[in-house]
Amino acid sequence: MDFHATLMRHAVNPGDPTVLALAGVLSGAFDQYGAHVLPIRGLDASKTRWLLSHWFPGGDAALPFAWEGMDGTSRRGSRYDEVEDLVTLFKDHADPGAGTAEEAECIAHALAGACLGANHLWQDLQLPSRRELSALLGYWFPRLAAKNTHDMKWKKFFYKQLCEREGLLVCKAPSCGVCSDYAHCFGPE
Repeated sequence: MDFHATLMRHAVNPGDPTVLALAGVLSGAFDQYGAHVLPIRGLDASKTRWLLSHWFPGGDAALPFAWEGMDGTSRRGSRYDEVEDLVTLFKDHADPGAGTAEEAECIAHALAGACLGANHLWQDLQLPSRRELSALLGYWFPRLAAKNTHDMKWKKFFYKQLCEREGLLVCKAPSCGVCSDYAHCFGPE
């Protein structure tokens, strides 16, 4: 089944960076783990169904989900503390004018989970380019996006923010060491 195409057929606004990112996270998880596992770390079945009905109305009926009784812990894994730290970072910078707290929470969890991917964040979200990611961040988390004054790659920037919160001076995102753009990102800033 083409999960991404199915989600996009039900998308409330197929050109919206938020919708595109959520479709990317959801379909990537469904492709990797199947439709029997909750797709976004930290969101239980109820919140996941709400997300689907909100941004992809009718999509839940078109996809073969089997989440009954799941509480959101099935995909926590060894790096879940990292996800929680990223979610907190995003939620601390959420713009209440952008949407509801429930919407911001869903976006924060989707972004945080995607930060664990091996590629650039826009690629892990299956966005067409970094531009859509920047638009999404500028809309939902404008104060955080505005702090990226040196145009750092977003994952590197988020992990740098986490390290600064902890008082650490040197920090890089976990997937940076294997990235083909390593020299570009870690040049002089």
